[in-house]
Amino acid sequence: MTWDESFLELYRRCIAIYQEGNNDFHSYYSDADLAFLASIGYKPRELFDFVEDFVDEGVPLESAALLIAAVRRDYFQVVQNGKQSDLEVGRDELPSFGEEIGGIAYLPRILTKARAKLAGELHPDVMFSCGGDRKFLREQGEIHAADFLRRVWASDGDDQKIVDWLKGSTH
Repeated sequence: MTWDESFLELYRRCIAIYQEGNNDFHSYYSDADLAFLASIGYKPRELFDFVEDFVDEGVPLESAALLIAAVRRDYFQVVQNGKQSDLEVGRDELPSFGEEIGGIAYLPRILTKARAKLAGELHPDVMFSCGGDRKFLREQGEIHAADFLRRVWASDGDDQKIVDWLKGSTH
């Protein structure tokens, strides 16, 4: 099985478990599942957050969860050489909802989350592509969360590149 098939099989299995009423994600995973998640730079809670939102809200779709996982996996392998970061970005480190960059509210918050997602540094209680993130990306021109992650990665820390892209390009 390739990694994407393994991801989708695990994702679908977790959806079934959650739909049965089990919301203790720690009980979802075998040792092999945990090893697989670690091999793609993923934490158990990251997958669960997508499962929970999908079952409860109908979004993000499994294709979105897979594409986001693919960006994280690529970053993990290419930039981090398969080594997990010890840093963690929690709620207290996130900019507030109203902070702006280039006149765009919420951008500092989603940029911080996107960079932490790429590096595998989001605290388990913080989700990239949560409802607020999805709303922001929708309002900015129906930007896919995975495309936003790739654009943040390509910007190499230059916020102005993201501002220019959001203000001037088609998505």
